[in-house]
Amino acid sequence: MWAEPNRTRRQALKTTGALATLVSLGIVTAQQAHAAGRAGFEAKSLQDAIKAVGGTAAANDQVTIVSPDIAENGAVVPVGAVSKLPNTTEIYLMVEKNPTPLAAAFMIPAGTEPDVQTRLKMGQSTNVVAVVKADGKLFSATKETKVTLGGCGG
Repeated sequence: MWAEPNRTRRQALKTTGALATLVSLGIVTAQQAHAAGRAGFEAKSLQDAIKAVGGTAAANDQVTIVSPDIAENGAVVPVGAVSKLPNTTEIYLMVEKNPTPLAAAFMIPAGTEPDVQTRLKMGQSTNVVAVVKADGKLFSATKETKVTLGGCGG
């Protein structure tokens, strides 16, 4: 049986290694990597998470969320976002009813297609919000995803 401190240490080592790799590849700057584990991921409400990533986001039809209407397994919900806005530099994925809504942050290097995909954990049916930073301003899109109970279709 693993003690809780070992899991915390192991997770810290994995996260540090992943961020170091991203910095070495030039995908994120050292400042972005340092900030990644901070304010936004500590926010307990959707509004606080949006404030932490830069303020208020205006809805925009150039931002699209890729998420199923119904997810059978809330532990691995495929979620993504696409931005058609020029000069997109950051994409954030948030799950409104999760205990910590900010679930993923992506820094988009210049010349890269702003299209991201990942899998997120969702404890219940909720809105998924994509927040995009383009030309220094925040834009968003929202989509509801229903999670079936226990991932069993019930």
